[in-house]
Amino acid sequence: MAEPQGFLRVHKKDAPKRPVAERIQDWREIYLPISPAERNPAVSKQARRCMDCGIPFCHSGSSGCPLGNLIPEWNDLVRRGRWAEAADRLHATNNFPEFTGRVCPAPCEAACVLSIAENDTGGSVTIKRIEQTIADSAWETGAVGPRIPTISTGKRIAVVGSGPAGLAAAQQLTRAGHDVTVYERDDRLGGLLRYGIPAFKMDKGVLDQRLAQMRAEGTHFVVDCEVGVDITVAQLRTQFEAVVLAVGALQARDQTDVEGRDLDGVHLAMEHLVPANKESEGDGPTSLTAHGKHVVIIGGGDTGADCLGTAHRQGAASVTQLDYNPEPPSERDDAITPWPSWPLLLRMSPAHAEGGRVRYQVAVRRFIGDEQGRVRAMALAEVEVHRDADGRRTVVPIGEEVELPCDLALFAIGFEGVQPGRLLDDLGIERTGRGALGCGADWQTGAPGVFVCGDAHRGASLVVWAIAEGRSCASAVDAFLMGQTDLPAPVHPTALPLAVARR
Repeated sequence: MAEPQGFLRVHKKDAPKRPVAERIQDWREIYLPISPAERNPAVSKQARRCMDCGIPFCHSGSSGCPLGNLIPEWNDLVRRGRWAEAADRLHATNNFPEFTGRVCPAPCEAACVLSIAENDTGGSVTIKRIEQTIADSAWETGAVGPRIPTISTGKRIAVVGSGPAGLAAAQQLTRAGHDVTVYERDDRLGGLLRYGIPAFKMDKGVLDQRLAQMRAEGTHFVVDCEVGVDITVAQLRTQFEAVVLAVGALQARDQTDVEGRDLDGVHLAMEHLVPANKESEGDGPTSLTAHGKHVVIIGGGDTGADCLGTAHRQGAASVTQLDYNPEPPSERDDAITPWPSWPLLLRMSPAHAEGGRVRYQVAVRRFIGDEQGRVRAMALAEVEVHRDADGRRTVVPIGEEVELPCDLALFAIGFEGVQPGRLLDDLGIERTGRGALGCGADWQTGAPGVFVCGDAHRGASLVVWAIAEGRSCASAVDAFLMGQTDLPAPVHPTALPLAVARR
């Protein structure tokens, strides 16, 4: 096992970033690449901080990683300079570690034993940085290649959606010998990995190299195809023995009751992020730019931070982010989120270091337009958030309204579940009260032979949960078709993160 006292000898050091003045001029990833010459002394040194803690909560599905990543094992292999073996252990539980190493918020680090007394230990192991470096090293050295299935079952499976859940399910099922076709309604593959997450967080070449591997393994892909419309449910049923719904939870939450919501210049976050990502892919200028505008982002989560970084790169005149919650504490409050649960903390993304302002405990009361019907300002008020006995939230204004200049307003307040449409109607599947698609213990929906995984099943969540559910769903589909399965199933359909289960 790694050095029991390594954390005492080595200080925590996060991955270095490119200078702000440089990175806001382009869409390249914000973190500096680590050359092979730097990799061993820099990253291996950080891996030494992983100690023999007895019970590694970092890969516990209830508090750390739902994929069950064997974090202490590959940390020790990195410490010893055995990078190829570390990549094998990493890929044993995670189909796409190059994705999670970039965009996962790392609940494993919050659950790291060294997070219990951060002031004494120096903080958690830099698990996410080590994971990405292992994955990138494996690609660079050719250690990652197609795993061609050795058998063919003759069973045909359709996967609807090419986000991380759909891709994980497809890769697992292809490797089990099934004939898998992935359908994507957008013009490119990847779901939110492609058009939701900006390139400065994950370069799309990282996604493309994995898709090339999957094609070489035998997975088929069809783009510009909306299942239920361009291919009917009847055709789907005729051509495939099983269907996996990995359609995401893209029904955006809105505030249509706010006065002035219909003004020109008031948009949902994805209406800004998708065309911006298409521009960075080379599709021409975005249809909705922040250039020269006073931008106000309503919502304090990851999507809001993505809008913030995008607005900086488009040359916004100013950017303000609104959050109706109080400013979180800078240190974990054990009374609210005890270790190893995901802590309620003040988290500043790299986009916040690039500029802009965050205002807490405020909410938009109304939008103010000009004579041409364009938004020119918004009226804000200080608010308090109250919850009733059932946990229902009420946002109550407590202060006078103030006016804030605004030429572009973006709602980044989350998602309400699966988008309704012809696919669900023709399958006879209804959404649950939270907008998701329910399933049994075998991941099968109420429609026989139709399975669900990822955000479509659990609501908008983390990339690690999407991959974990895709892997588990693939195991259930394999058992459904073959009567048994050897595919791993890291999570159960009813699994919840510890922090969620405690609410």
